Amino acid sequence: MTGGGSGLGREMALALAAAGYDVLVTGRTEASLRDTVAIGKVKGYGVLDVNDGPAVRRFFGELDRIDVLVNNAGTGAPAAAVPDVSEEDWRRVIDTNLTGSFLCAQAAFARMLEQDPKGGRIINNGSISAHVPRPQSIAYTASKHAITGLTKQLELDGRPHGITACQIDIGNAATAMTERMEQGALQPDGSIAVEPTFDPKIVADFVVQIAQLPTSVAVPHLMVMAAGMPYAGRG
Repeated sequence: MTGGGSGLGREMALALAAAGYDVLVTGRTEASLRDTVAIGKVKGYGVLDVNDGPAVRRFFGELDRIDVLVNNAGTGAPAAAVPDVSEEDWRRVIDTNLTGSFLCAQAAFARMLEQDPKGGRIINNGSISAHVPRPQSIAYTASKHAITGLTKQLELDGRPHGITACQIDIGNAATAMTERMEQGALQPDGSIAVEPTFDPKIVADFVVQIAQLPTSVAVPHLMVMAAGMPYAGRG
């Protein structure tokens, strides 16, 4: 579980651990990871920057077996019109959301090929923004659209090996990242509107259900969002 130190990642890690999985969480902040381990039955943690290819390969290479990888690490950038987006913000978002997800999926895929019995499941955290953009969010939107391609390719290339890939697209689960939705978020017409949110434990329960499926069953895509949030007609 990447990005397991807080928010939605923590909820998913705790739910998987409660379901009997030996869960390892990764992230960049050791104190937050320690808190996740202390709260529930999470087995352990590793401080890991998903952008660091050698570190990712080293971490995954030390694992005996990987049945499920949840690619949850992600970041955003300040809202900005296209001409005002800094190259630094663009690269930071793409490096974390897309390249980081690829590096972890690649390392997990390699381990899943070697283990006996081989196979496993990769669950990528997408977003409603993988389908429809929010205003002034070009880097985040591009990264999440790219996750769709990453997931589809993993599913295709994993098919002969019992490796399945899923993208779960989440809209307004109530975490620190979505607090601004409850205060008001920029809409395509320029207005500010309060948006509904929902309990992130619901997402965690879905992740557990997908993880528990046999690898003979694929769930290429799942969308779960707060009822009434802007989706249909957004953009």
